[in-house]
Amino acid sequence: MTTPFHYEPGAAQGPVPPPGCPAHGLGIGPGGLRRFYGPEAERDPHGLYDKLRAEHGTVAPVLLHGDVPAWLVLGHSENLHMTRTPSQFSRDSRRWRALQDGSVAPDHPLAPIFTWQPMCVFADGATHERLRGAVTDSMGRIDTRGVRRHVNRYSNRLVNEFCQQGRVDLVSQFAERLPMMVMCAIIGMPEEYNDRMVQAARDMTRGTATAVASNAYVLDALTRLVQRRRREPADDFATWLVEHPAGLNDQEVSEHLRLILIASYEATANLIANVLRMVLTDPRFRARLSGGHMTVPEAVEQTLWDEPPFTAVFGRWAVGDTELGGKQIKAGDALIVGIAPANTDPVVRPDLTADMAGNRAHLAFSGGPHECPGQDIGRAIADVGVDALLMRLPDLELAVEESELSWIGNIMGRHLVELPADFATRAPQDDKEPPSMGRPNPPREDWEVQSTVRHTAPTPGRAPATGATATAVEEPEGASFAPAAVGRIPQQRGESAPTRLWRAVSRWWSGG
Repeated sequence: MTTPFHYEPGAAQGPVPPPGCPAHGLGIGPGGLRRFYGPEAERDPHGLYDKLRAEHGTVAPVLLHGDVPAWLVLGHSENLHMTRTPSQFSRDSRRWRALQDGSVAPDHPLAPIFTWQPMCVFADGATHERLRGAVTDSMGRIDTRGVRRHVNRYSNRLVNEFCQQGRVDLVSQFAERLPMMVMCAIIGMPEEYNDRMVQAARDMTRGTATAVASNAYVLDALTRLVQRRRREPADDFATWLVEHPAGLNDQEVSEHLRLILIASYEATANLIANVLRMVLTDPRFRARLSGGHMTVPEAVEQTLWDEPPFTAVFGRWAVGDTELGGKQIKAGDALIVGIAPANTDPVVRPDLTADMAGNRAHLAFSGGPHECPGQDIGRAIADVGVDALLMRLPDLELAVEESELSWIGNIMGRHLVELPADFATRAPQDDKEPPSMGRPNPPREDWEVQSTVRHTAPTPGRAPATGATATAVEEPEGASFAPAAVGRIPQQRGESAPTRLWRAVSRWWSGG
């Protein structure tokens, strides 16, 4: 059964649940439409997807903040069609009828997400090609070996801050900090990394009352960087955008730097936290990882299916009257790319417990011409970061019952509040050295684990670029960022495990 979706100026049409009605607590708004925000959506998004799918099929009418109507696309094929057909579904938010008629104010909580800006994610056609080309060309200049050095060094630095405590919150002390440290270094402003930047990056996508102010804080830092790079070029992402033949002006460069920084940070922070949670709690991962049959990149890929870092992307706007999933879409209607529901679409994934190894048909990074250009960097940070953490602390164990874990959700996704873990205390390690297990102090009496990676000769890579980024961290010649060199999650071994592990790591790091 479907519910008509009346998109008129103001709120959706239809009866409003009376005060005290249980429907208020269930996220039901005007017209009987379900709210895609609020307690229900945040507490149990997958339950909400199931209800919407049962009530409306593959495309469902929902309400955004302020009870503004939009369409949530649930089906896998429908999402692919929408993202691959910009002639019907544009990224230009100025087409949104709710903006044109004043139903959505400039200070709307989602304004940082949908307000049109001169960057590729809001453009189509030739303009999109020009701006996107500058981004992808600059991405192509990033030295992946340098990225590995940054990730290993910053991972070591973060672990050093808590390795002597025996307990860590893997969300706030690792997952939320590592991606920002790495991205600030790649972009060219490592001095801007601080807790305020991390908080602002998290806040600006959540539809909070402070989202606009957080957005301004980030943009101000990036604007100053662009002005500095006009005067003082360097070997970093900001300079490459400034100097690109596409001729981006200062505002265009600043906006694209914000796009890369925030999207990469938010996605990677969530991805790292989700991978670590799966490693510590999911029996499928525990069984396979302890058996040595799953690499960290494979664990990352499975997580991209089960718990994508972005659950939805807002939005697309209908160019004209059209049809999608059996629903009549009017010109100017807003649509939401449903990443998480598409990944659980019964048509493409009837068994949610099935192993998705080797299958990259998920929509974790969206699709079509606006597919995330930085997904390889995000994967790399997650792969190497998780591997480095587990190399340093292979005996990590969840410190609470799994049922005690909680999430905070929003229109874009949900993330773990905390992921507390225990481990045997260890001494700090030189952050210029490759991550290693070290010697527990005191030694644990229960179990210890070892990496089961099969060490192969490094894959030859592009020579490191000269300049600040390439020389920021020293790395032995022969270290590679190739997937074959990424270690596997540790497995249980006997008493000689630390000795064998250190010998293997030493051979790998020296290129042997």
